[in-house]
Amino acid sequence: MTIKVFHNPRCSKSRQTLAILHDNGIDVDIIEYLKETPNKETLMQIINLLDIKPRDLIRKGEAVYKEKGLNREDLTDDDLIQFMIDNPILIERPIVYDNNRAIIGRPPENVLVFLK
Repeated sequence: MTIKVFHNPRCSKSRQTLAILHDNGIDVDIIEYLKETPNKETLMQIINLLDIKPRDLIRKGEAVYKEKGLNREDLTDDDLIQFMIDNPILIERPIVYDNNRAIIGRPPENVLVFLK
């Protein structure tokens, strides 16, 4: 089973999460999601594994969130997913996942629960 990590090398929380995984001997498939934008199916899989709504996966502090007015209630889940595909900076990070489970590494120690 491959553990994947949506990673942004410029993000300290993302780097700390990777360090915890490596310190625990876990090999991961690193996905720099800003370069390798996930498709709708991958985002839906992660959202389902996290048991959240698409809106909960969006970084609300990003400028593009405000510019696009993504706080509007009339936006559908599909609309929000498409905004994340078009603007991957909106995707919360880091996300650690496999075929059966997922966790957001904020704080990075959250990943320890994933390792159990």
